[in-house]
Parts: sequence; structure tokens; C-alpha cells
Amino acid sequence: MGSFKSSVFFLVLYLLEGALSNSLIQLNNNGYEGIVIAIDPNVPEDETLIQHIKDMVTQASPYLFQATEKRFYFKNVAILIPEKWKTKPEYVRPKLETYKNADVLVAEPNPAGNDEPYTEQMGKCGEKGERIHFTPDFLAGKKSDIYGSQERVFVHEWAHLRWGVYDEYDNNKKFYLFNGKREAVRCSTGITGKHKVQHCQGGSCIPKPCKIDTATGLYKEGCEFLPSRDQTEKASIMFSPSIGSVVEFCTEKNHNKEAPNPQNKQCNLRSTWEVIKDSEDFKKTTPMTTQPPAPTFSLLQIGQRIVCLVLDKSGSMSNGNRLKRLNQAGKLFLLQIVEQGSWVGMVTFNSAAQVQSELVQINSAAERDALTKSLPTVASGGTSICSGLQSAFAVIRKKFSTDGSEIVLLTDGEDNTISSCFNEVKQSGAVIHTVALGPSAAKELEELPQMTGGMQMYASDQAQNNGLIDAFGALSSGNAAVSQRAIQLESRGLMLQNNQWMNGTVLVDSTVGNDTLFLITWTTQHPQILLHDPSGKKQDGFVVDTNTKMAYLQIPGTAKVGTWSYSLQASSQTLTLTVTSRASSATLPPITVTSKMNKDTGEFPSPMAVYAKIHQGSSPILRATVTAVIESVNGKTVTLELLDNGAGADATKDDGIYSRYFTAYDTNGRYSVKVWALGGINAASQRVTPQQNGAMYMPGWIENGEIKWNPPRPEISKNDLQGNQVCFSRTSLGSSFVASGVPQASIPDLFPPCQITDLKAKIHGDKFINLTWTAPGDDYDHGRAHKYIIRVSASILDLRDNFNESLQVNTSDLFPKEANSKEVFVFTPENIPFENGTDLFIAVQAVDKSNLKSEISNIVGVSLFIPPQTPPEIPTPPPPCPDINVNSTIPGLHILKIMWKWLGELQLSVALG
Repeated sequence: MGSFKSSVFFLVLYLLEGALSNSLIQLNNNGYEGIVIAIDPNVPEDETLIQHIKDMVTQASPYLFQATEKRFYFKNVAILIPEKWKTKPEYVRPKLETYKNADVLVAEPNPAGNDEPYTEQMGKCGEKGERIHFTPDFLAGKKSDIYGSQERVFVHEWAHLRWGVYDEYDNNKKFYLFNGKREAVRCSTGITGKHKVQHCQGGSCIPKPCKIDTATGLYKEGCEFLPSRDQTEKASIMFSPSIGSVVEFCTEKNHNKEAPNPQNKQCNLRSTWEVIKDSEDFKKTTPMTTQPPAPTFSLLQIGQRIVCLVLDKSGSMSNGNRLKRLNQAGKLFLLQIVEQGSWVGMVTFNSAAQVQSELVQINSAAERDALTKSLPTVASGGTSICSGLQSAFAVIRKKFSTDGSEIVLLTDGEDNTISSCFNEVKQSGAVIHTVALGPSAAKELEELPQMTGGMQMYASDQAQNNGLIDAFGALSSGNAAVSQRAIQLESRGLMLQNNQWMNGTVLVDSTVGNDTLFLITWTTQHPQILLHDPSGKKQDGFVVDTNTKMAYLQIPGTAKVGTWSYSLQASSQTLTLTVTSRASSATLPPITVTSKMNKDTGEFPSPMAVYAKIHQGSSPILRATVTAVIESVNGKTVTLELLDNGAGADATKDDGIYSRYFTAYDTNGRYSVKVWALGGINAASQRVTPQQNGAMYMPGWIENGEIKWNPPRPEISKNDLQGNQVCFSRTSLGSSFVASGVPQASIPDLFPPCQITDLKAKIHGDKFINLTWTAPGDDYDHGRAHKYIIRVSASILDLRDNFNESLQVNTSDLFPKEANSKEVFVFTPENIPFENGTDLFIAVQAVDKSNLKSEISNIVGVSLFIPPQTPPEIPTPPPPCPDINVNSTIPGLHILKIMWKWLGELQLSVALG
């Protein structure tokens, strides 16, 4: 029992750190514990897959140990097994492990044939990633010749996930010029190989030398770097772990700083080992003196969802229609959000707790309706949160263990005794989600989800913002298949005056439509409701609940695809509209939006970053219009346009992750985050994606002097998409965050422009350098910077380490544009030799009106290439003329002989001249 308590203690310490990810991973005495590898519910049952996972981790552990100089190894791993797989005695129920916090997801390839392993990375260099993705075929070893063995690739992906490093290759730019030579983008440069292009014709392919582009000096498109199988170079794992000799990360000594790869761009030319050494993991460990033990595994099978609502009915809940709003949100959860087959119970509390409903399994509408009648209708008394939690544990234990169960705790009151039940919460194995309602909810409330891996949400008293309904709408199961989860299509609210109308539209796309619900709430009297489907047919049959002040309509079958229009009219009051739906098919992935902040705590003046991931299966949705609304505890809202442009807070362009910095703090306390995403004619489900952060697709090898090509990388045509032009609407509520250190008087300007991360350079002619980048703002990626400083150097390290001493470019005619605009600047290098073969490195720094400076940009290099002059072509002399009888009667032969003789004399004259 002692070891279990110790494990829980370390887990709680980690979760309370406020990490970017919801991961349960903890580092304990050099060993990684709490790793969760989840098998997607849609993967067909195959017990050998479990063994493949075990083999991968077991073999990866000593490879990781060697690569990190005896610092880290894999200690224990939980494997999440789908609910629909056959049960076995060795399969136990999960505790805090869910699909939502899985570190590795094993899923079928989407699209088919794309088995590329990769890691989601939302943050910047050194920030932990989100999740590793593998396919069953990859784990079965069917792709090892292309990507490398499973255990080696796992270590490559682990470095992305845990330490926030990036790849040391680049699919979009495979070669570069340096010192007048063409080099393959790789690390280290000690890796040897050949440059070849595969020429295919008539069903057969042969290797040919790569052709040189005379305009750039680089190889033409199609040229590949093929490494030799027989290597001695040990680095680097982030270039390609598939090379047998590679057992190390690139260090400061052998790192290829000139290579234009993501690692150099994102990490300021630092080697992967330098970034790893800066990590918290490295700082709190020392090398081991003994060999680590083999990893251990626990097999966890997802079971039925068990959830208990714990609802505050203290006297303060009578303020501002809070109890009515709780009933509205609770009914949405019970009628629509919680999945069929789930077990649901309910506890209310004030100074003491009362059981309103024991656990009931949701099998039909009858159970849902019965539970809604248990929602509290009278508010009185004090606030005892622990009483509510303890009563919920008792309700659950009457039928099940609390391991893996969920508690949804809503409260608006202060309670200085909440910490008295923290130990019981830690030992329960239950996941606790919290909803803080209003400005006075207990300050310690967030510690509950932080120690159990639940969601923390905040809803203000501004009913028109619909925060409470959004919070309960976000509580879909973390373990259900995506086709079973409720998806919020719309969430709007408005304070009407003098019989105004609230008009709008909702897009129902082809990926959703089942179990669609329209929910309308009001604060004083029932409004007039007009709803029309895409064909213009009026929809009647709303169920009206005058006590709760809400009306809802369940659309039978699958809702029609297209634009639904609504018009609501009422006298002076607040109305809200919420629309939820589910996937239209179990086989067609729905478009989903998930939103989050980079941290759950923000300390002024550090900026926060808000992210929205928009995908259909594993395919990113591009060119959507994405808006985030951040609401403080004061009720003030800030609207941000999120962008997928690879600039500012956005790490990678066109990966379906939309990002923006938040700097507009106005007070200390809780902030909520809500995202709207709209896909119109410009949005597209894009499967020909930019390079993902994952193991390189090796085009081929040099084996014993011979070229062995791998199958070509699968290219997915845009014509293969399930819907190239995608019209959709979604809303998503992210976890709340808590701000501190915000000045209560005027807020000073302490935010510099953000770093420029997408600087590019090209040479035009033999002297002009063309620079492009995305404009930063006055405060990170908001507003307009005051000026730019551009500097150049012949040494990439001098430019990085001594930027202020490097040669400055004249930018007197360069005026910054609004943040996120495209900047273009052309200049001619002065006071520095710039001749054929010269390498020049360039960086940009932005300065705001308060003279606050950004970090220097990513450093780009240009190499002047002047193609050699081509000598004029000399005509080839004709073959000797045979003797011809000039008296021959063959027509034209005499004239032909004279011409041959003339051409021969002309050729000789040109050659001698």
C-alpha cells in the first residue's frame, strides 16, 4: 500500500504543475511512469497488437537509456483496450487513464495507406507535445524499412513529446548550399550517402544522377539523399533513427547549424541535446550507475461510463438566476450529452449533502427524463463541497469501484474546508471535473481537476455568454468513440431590447446530423421561435419547460445537410441558442474542434497562448475562420482571431491548429475560453499536408554499393477527399485558466513584439536579397510594431550570439504593417563581400513603441550562386562526302556536294576564329 500512496503522491505533484498537456506521465528516479498508450475504439480486435506495443516499449527503453547518457528509461506503461474487445481476467478498469489524456494513440490510418508515425506539437521549442500517433501496421513492423524499427522510432517521437525538440530533416527543402557545395539537410554531416533521382518509364525505374537547377545551384525537384546502410556516424536520432549506427542525439559539437530544418528554425540553432539538457527532466536527474529494469505493463479495459453530478444548492445559488441556469445546463447534459448506456447519479449539497438519485443506467428517454426531475429547485444554506464529494463516492461505491468514475462538481460559493478531503479525492481514482460559477467560487476548486486529470471550467453570471450551458455541453465522455460524442454546432446569446429579433444560421455538414438538438433559453418570458430547415420547411414541436425557462427540439433521424435558419423574438430579456449533434456515420469521421490554453495558470506579464485544433479524423481542416472569446471574472470579453499561419503563437503552418497569444489581462482570477469555428467555401479538408513532426520517410538506401528504393511515399490526391469544400460550424469550450500578478491600477506596457519565426530569403539576380516574413505586433501578435532591425553576418553563430554587433541593414524605408500581415523587404548587401559562393546569414528583430524588443527571428541563409557561362554551341561537322560523279544525272547531287564543301569550310573558319 505504501508504494501505491507514493505513486499517487508523485502523480499529484506532477498534475499540479500546470503542464500544457493533460498527460499523467511522471519521472520517478530516472524512470518514466504513468505512460498511457491507447488503442482506438475503431481498431479491430487483435491481441497481437498488445504484444507489439509491449515489445516496442521494452526494446525502446535501453535505446533511450543509451541515447540519454544513462539518464532515462521507460518504467511502466498502461495500455488502454477498447470496451468492445473481449474481456479478460487480466484486464482491469482504468483509474485516471482516458483516451483524452493518452500519450500514444494507436489508430487505423486515415487516409488508408498513410502509416506515418508522428507527434502533435502545438507549442514552441522545449514545450511538451500533445500525443504520439502510430498505426497497427507500423507497430507490426511492416514499415520498419521506411521509418525505422518501432523501438527506435518511439524514442524519436518521445523526444518530440517530452522535450519539445523538432526534426532535423525537411521534406520541403532537402538540399542547401554552403561553402559553395550542395549539402543534404541532415544532422550530423557525417552521415554519408548518394544523391539520386528515380526515373520511371513504362513500368520500370532506374536511378539517375540528380540534375542541377542553374538558377539556384541546387538539385532539381525529385532528387533524394539516399544514406548508406553501412555507417559509423552515431547522430542523430532526430534526423533518422532508421540508420543502424545512429544511437545519439546531435550535440553542440556535431550539430549541423546551417541546415534549414525545423530544429534549427524552432530552437534558435540549438542541437536537440542542448534542448533536452534544458528540460526539467534533465535538471532533476543524474546518470544511473546500474542498468534499468525492464518496463512493466498494466492492461486497462474501458468500461461503461459512471458519472455523478454534485450540484451546489446553497443560498448564493439564488442570485442572478443561477439555479435556473443550472437546471438548463443540467437538462442539456442529461437529455443530450451523456452517452447511452452510461450510469448517472446525482447529489446536491449546501451545508450538508443530499442524494437526489442513485446510479441509474441510461437506456431510454425515460431514465433521462426521470433524472432531470431530480435537479435542485430551491437554494438555501451554506457550502460544504467535501460533503457533496464524499456523498458522491458513496453513491458510486454502492454499485461500482470509484476507479475511473467521473464527478461533475458545480459550485458558486467559497468553502475554506475544501482541502480537508483532498487525500480522499487522491485515493479515490475518480476524475473530477469542476465548474466554477460566478466570481466567488472557492479558489481551491481548480486543485481538484488538476490532481485527477479532469476539466476545469468557469462560467460567469453573464447569461448571454452561455457559459454554463457550454460547460456542461463540453462533458462528453473521454473514452467514447468520436462517433458517439456530442458535438456542439452553435452557442449564441443576446440581450434583447424592445421586441428585437435574434436571427442567425447554423450549418449542418455531412459529417454530423444524428441526434441533433436545438435548445433555447430565456430569462423572463417565452419568446417567439421560428426555425427552418435547409429546404425552408418550418420546424414545429418544441418541448417547452416554463419552470426552467427553456424549450428544445430533437430533430428526428439525421438532420438535413445545409443551412438552418432561426429567428427568436422577445421583449427585454436574455436569450440563448445552443445546437448539438452527433456524427452522421460510424465510418465517416466528423469534423471536431478542441480548444485549450497552453497553461492553466497565467502570471502577468507572461502571455498565454490559446489553441484550437480542427480536424476530420487525422486530416487538418485548413482555411477556417476561427474566433476565440476570452472572458474574465469581471465579465469583460476579449475577441481573438486564431490563425494557422506558422507565425506568432502558431508553431506550424497549415496543420489544422489555430493559435494566438493572449495579453489583454484586466484582472486577477478566472478566465473562460470559448472558440467558434466556421468553415465556408474557403475551408478544405487537406490531406496533402506539410511535414508533420515525426520519423522521416526514407526514400531508399545504398546497400553494398547498390541503390535499393523504398516504395514511393503515398500521395493523397485532393480528389480523394470526402469533401474538398467543407461548410461547417462548431463551438468549443476550453479549460479555464487563473491569472495572477495583474496590476490593479493601470496596466503597463510590458509585452514586446513576438518573435518572427517564418523569415525566408531568396536571391534575385546577383545582388538583391528578397526577405519575407509575417509581421509581429506591438504586443506579441497584436497591433503594429514600431520598427525593424535587420542584421547580417557571414557567420551564423556570430549573428545569433552577437546580434547587436553584426552589420545592420538600412531599413529607413521599411515601416511595419499590422500584425499577421505579409512583409516584403529587398536590399543589397553593403560593406560586406558578396561574391559567387558567398554565404550570408540574416535575422530580423522587431521593436515596439516602448522600445521593447522581440527575440531575434529564425536565422536564414543565402548563398550567392552565379551559374558558369555556357560557351556557344559549335555545330558538329557532317560526315565525309562520298565521291560523286559530277556528271551524274541524279538530280540535285551536284548542288548537294557544293553545300557540304561550303559547310566544312565554314566550320573550320569558326573553329580557328
